[in-house]
Amino acid sequence: MGKKILVITGSPRKKGNSFAMTDAFVNAAEAKGHTVTRFDAAFMNVGGCRACDTCFQTGRACSFDDDFNTIAPEIEAADAIVFTSPVYWYTFSAQIKAVMDKLYAFMTVEKDIANKKHGFARKGIGGKKYGLISCYEENDMSVMDGVRFSYERTVTMLKGTSVGEVLIPNVWDVNDIQKTEGIEQAKALAEKF
Repeated sequence: MGKKILVITGSPRKKGNSFAMTDAFVNAAEAKGHTVTRFDAAFMNVGGCRACDTCFQTGRACSFDDDFNTIAPEIEAADAIVFTSPVYWYTFSAQIKAVMDKLYAFMTVEKDIANKKHGFARKGIGGKKYGLISCYEENDMSVMDGVRFSYERTVTMLKGTSVGEVLIPNVWDVNDIQKTEGIEQAKALAEKF
């Protein structure tokens, strides 16, 4: 049975290498019978999280009305979420990071009465599958440490399961991805859903 897969991209380069891998993933996932919804965060209006702790109190995921409120219902409806982004300054691009920061709205925070901490219930989205597709210019795998740590902690905090990561070095110019196994690895990631 096909899954509902949400893809969130972070690249501002429509003809870039991470977009090429994203397209390969989407095509392979759809060929397997999955339904894919895609949001290209770089072309949307998503502001950073303001830590106001008013998530869902206005009936929307974020009290500040931006495009995250368009993405949020798709996050809830998805069986799986795939993040795709080039590495910018040793982590995710700012465009996708704004979306990821607002995933805070979906964390389940429980009251700790014994310690008198303030907590409140949010809409949890546990049980989803996650994937990561990323590429970077350098040939040093440690360049991916920031992206991998953020991704792994995001999956853990949202009580999900990672099914795989596609991490491709040595790409910068348009079509550099064609000189790597990035496209094939992105297609193979679709098989894991």
